[in-house]
Amino acid sequence: MRRVLLVGILCAAASLVVRAQMTMIPLWAYGYIAYPANPGDYTQKCQGERADPCDRPGGLPTDPNNTPRTLAGSERTFSVAQINARYNPADWFPNDHPPMPDIVAHGKEANGVRACGICHLPNGKGLMQNGSVSGLPRDYILQQLADFKSGKRHTADPNKANGYEMQAIARNLTDAEAQAAADYFSSVKYTKWVRVVESETVPKFTATVNGLFLKEEGSDTIPLGNRIVEMPEDTYQTNILRNPRSGFVAYAPIGSIKKGEALVTTAKCGTCHGADMRGMMLKNVIVPTIAGRSASYIGRALYDFQQGARAGTNAAFMKAPVAKLSEDDAIAISAYVASLEP
Repeated sequence: MRRVLLVGILCAAASLVVRAQMTMIPLWAYGYIAYPANPGDYTQKCQGERADPCDRPGGLPTDPNNTPRTLAGSERTFSVAQINARYNPADWFPNDHPPMPDIVAHGKEANGVRACGICHLPNGKGLMQNGSVSGLPRDYILQQLADFKSGKRHTADPNKANGYEMQAIARNLTDAEAQAAADYFSSVKYTKWVRVVESETVPKFTATVNGLFLKEEGSDTIPLGNRIVEMPEDTYQTNILRNPRSGFVAYAPIGSIKKGEALVTTAKCGTCHGADMRGMMLKNVIVPTIAGRSASYIGRALYDFQQGARAGTNAAFMKAPVAKLSEDDAIAISAYVASLEP
């Protein structure tokens, strides 16, 4: 599952003074430095019987030399092609998690459904361009898969291929496969994966076609500006090796965490998400944990809800809270929630 629906996320918006709604896509949240001049439109490409038309070309690194790669702490060796194999991606640390069900480890090649583990990683923590699914309640994951399948959940960005790929994947899953994936990822504990650093500058970076920010070589920095820039702690470990033990750093404007905390606290967001933002059951509605999750993902979720791209079972709880949310608010809230301990 590419991304995790944040039901009832951030009730803080409900108490904010009326502000201009975000009228433009928050580039930082979707992994853009600038929006593509010729974006794709995956709203229709992903409507067929198979999921692979949504697999954006050029999105995975390659190595023409097929060099064997190793990773500290692992006894295994893989080539870049094996690391990124769509139906059998590398698992560097099989003892870090329970045995993966077949749908997570291999997907369904006959239907073009890539292994869940290639994007979400075997531990479910994922990359900034998708979502962390480990440690979420089983029934919540099943609910989101159902919303993807029905088309009620997608993305506000038609160029974001994986947002629509998840719809195609969900349509191609049997009930048993969906349950196996949900059982598995809910059983894997989520631990700290992103650290938030307030700064006026950020290391010079590029953006991949899939929306992954990557630090460039050298020590050059550029002004951060009014955005969050989330990138791997180590470019090689994440982009080439897909090391499931190497996380992310999110650079946020100075003062973001304090401002975000004030917004969340004043509006009593803990009523839905719990005082620690770790989720709870609320009148038969499963409110997911959001503490310590990707700042980029939280920003995307806020915008997707605001634009009506999320219309699933619990989306109504978000309609009013995000209606007048500004991008400044989204930046502060995303930084604060991501900074929390899971």
